Amino acid sequence: MSSLNLLPLPPQAELETPDVMRALVQAHRHLAELKGVAKTIPNEGILLSTLSLQEAQSSSAIENIITTQDALLKHELQAGAVEPAAKEVAHYAEALRMGYGLVKEQGNLTLNTILNIQACLEGNRAGFRKVPGTILRNEQTREVVFEPPLPDKVPDYMSDLERFINTEQAIDPLICMALIHHQFETIHPFYDGNGRTGRIINILYLVLTRLLDVPILYLSRYINQTRPEYYAGLQAVRKSNAWEAWVIYMLRGVSLTAQHTTTLIEKIRDLLLEQKAEIRQKHRFYSQDLINNLFRHPYTKVAFLEKDLNISRATATRYLNALAEDGLLVKQKLGRENFYINVSLIDLLFNMPALTID
Repeated sequence: MSSLNLLPLPPQAELETPDVMRALVQAHRHLAELKGVAKTIPNEGILLSTLSLQEAQSSSAIENIITTQDALLKHELQAGAVEPAAKEVAHYAEALRMGYGLVKEQGNLTLNTILNIQACLEGNRAGFRKVPGTILRNEQTREVVFEPPLPDKVPDYMSDLERFINTEQAIDPLICMALIHHQFETIHPFYDGNGRTGRIINILYLVLTRLLDVPILYLSRYINQTRPEYYAGLQAVRKSNAWEAWVIYMLRGVSLTAQHTTTLIEKIRDLLLEQKAEIRQKHRFYSQDLINNLFRHPYTKVAFLEKDLNISRATATRYLNALAEDGLLVKQKLGRENFYINVSLIDLLFNMPALTID
C-alpha cells in the first residue's frame, strides 16, 4: 500500500479490522445493486443531469449555501433570472459533470482535474492557497485543535495524494476513498471550496476504480444529516489516529446512500415508462428523444426541445403545449418565456424522505 506524507496511514491490518470488513461487505453489496439499477435507465444523461442537481443542492447546503430546487432549475432556463445562491449551486453541478468527463477521457484523476473542478466551483483560478488555512479552536478554551499545513507544503502534499489516487492499492477502493477524503480535507489546499471539491473527488474516485459507471452515489445528504459525527471523525483521526471509526463511518454512508439512490432510480425508471406509454398512446409525435428531454430537464423549454429533437421552434412549442394540455406537464412563465415542469419527476427528486440513519 502506498503511503502518504501527511497523517501517515496505519498498517493494512489496522484498516481491515473485522468491523471494517463487515461494513465493507454491506457497502459493496448495495453499491453493486446501485450500479445494476442504473443500467436500466436508457440514457445516462438523465441520471447525470437530475441527480447531480440534487447532489449540488445537498453539498452546498453543508457550506450554508442554500437555495431551492425551483431556483436551481430556473437557473438552467435563464441564468440571470434567479438569486446568486442558485448560481453557486449550479456551478457545483457543472464542476461535477466536467470532472466526470475528464476522468472518463483521461482514465485518471489528476491535480489539473482537481484544480479545474475547484476553479469551476469558485469562478476563479486562484489555485492552491498561498496563506495559512483556517485554524480550528475549541469553542470553550480557544485552544487550537487543528491547523492545516502551511501553504508551502500544499503542492507536495497534493502531488503525494495524486499519486495515491492513481496507483492501484493493496486495500479496497472504498477504504481508499475514505482515506483520500480525509487527507484532502486535512490538506485544505484551496482558499475556498475544499469541502465541495472533496465530495466531488469521492464520487469521481468510485468511477475511476470502476465501482460505478456513472457518478450517481452522492454522500452529501448523509454528511449533512450526520454533520457532528463527520467533523468529530475527521478530528479524531488527526488527534488519535482513529482510522477504523472514520472508515466505518464512510462505509456506512456508502451503504445507506446507495440503498436510497437505488430506490430513487427505480422510481424514476417506473415513472419514465409510465409517461412513455401515456405519450405514445395519445400523441403521434412520441419519440425516445422526447422522453429523454423531459427527464433530463425537469424544467424544459422550447429551445431545449428544438435542440434535442432537431425540430423547428413552432413544432417544439406545439409538442410542449399538447403535453401541458394533457396534464403531463405544467406550463409556467419566466419573464417573457414559457417553461414546462415535469411535476411528477420533481416530486420524486426533491420530496423523497430523508436517509434513515441507524
